[in-house]
Amino acid sequence: MLWLLLPLSATAQAGEKMAIVEIIGSGRAPVAAENLLKLCRKYQVPTTGVYSWQNHLVAYGKAASIQAVQKNLAAVYAGSEVKFYAVPFYKFDRQRCAGKTTAKQWDNIILTANLVKDPAKQQEYLNYHDTQFQKWPEVAQGFCNARFQQLLVFRQGRQLMLVISIPHGESLDKLNPRTSLNNPRVDDWNALMKQYQEGLPGTKPGEVWVFLKPVAMPKAVPVHIK
Repeated sequence: MLWLLLPLSATAQAGEKMAIVEIIGSGRAPVAAENLLKLCRKYQVPTTGVYSWQNHLVAYGKAASIQAVQKNLAAVYAGSEVKFYAVPFYKFDRQRCAGKTTAKQWDNIILTANLVKDPAKQQEYLNYHDTQFQKWPEVAQGFCNARFQQLLVFRQGRQLMLVISIPHGESLDKLNPRTSLNNPRVDDWNALMKQYQEGLPGTKPGEVWVFLKPVAMPKAVPVHIK
């Protein structure tokens, strides 16, 4: 008998309202995830939607379920900061593509970064995203070319949360270069956005966006080999 690890995945969430809750520990040590996982099970948030980076612990899922989890966190994670990202200020989905069909299952990748401290720069960043589909249509076309299923950007204070959804089993390293293939305006956009972003405390010099890693382990499934 051979035990295979199945990759983490989520059913497609097209059209559903999604949200994020984040727990930030008071120190540098990682935040224990077990209590958050228990709450996610209780309120029907898939445990595959729980991610971590350093002292940051995050749950991503349907807005109503995430809000129910969030209301219980203060007691469970006393001494930690809890942040609720209720509504994305930017959303891309396949309705903006010529081929509007979405994949049946998605893998969600979550990254985080800070906006710079200058309030005027922060507003410029938001303004660019507010008009991106009209003034920078090549960016959305790049997402279509890369087969991104959905892209959401949330904000709480200066902190940004980026959720990129791709077809289950695909690789972001493989798909992401397609956003700028024969599409130099995407490179222009990315270069422009760099002036508005910086890394969170704990990032390396020059590091801006960091990937949060899934906490839940893939399920081991027995496969009989003849």
